[in-house]
Amino acid sequence: MSHLGGNMSLGWIHLRRVTVTLALLSVSTFLVFGHAILVKSFPQANEIVSGPVVPVALTFNSRVDQARSTLTLENPDHSTSKVPIDVDRSSPEKLLSKLSLSTPGLYKLRWQVLAVDGHITRGEIPFQVK
Repeated sequence: MSHLGGNMSLGWIHLRRVTVTLALLSVSTFLVFGHAILVKSFPQANEIVSGPVVPVALTFNSRVDQARSTLTLENPDHSTSKVPIDVDRSSPEKLLSKLSLSTPGLYKLRWQVLAVDGHITRGEIPFQVK
């Protein structure tokens, strides 16, 4: 009987280890995929573009809440302005807009997105207008 009880204890220990491992894997997977990551942008980082109208298209690896996401432009004189986002429900993984930039120089497009799972991600894209 003690031999059978020993095997049962080892079985429970193994089952517990497997359960804990699976729980840790699911949590770490959620943390890795829980953020919206920028996968493509126009303008691209450090790109030189022609003005005066510069389209903006940021594509993320998951859906973002377009209404609660923000774009901010830092101008060559370091002043900033909010950039309106064109909400497009058919492309929930994108932020789209247009910039009117008549002054040549270095700009930074700052973005902040709210992923549909509630995580906030931020970044910036430096670019130049010729």
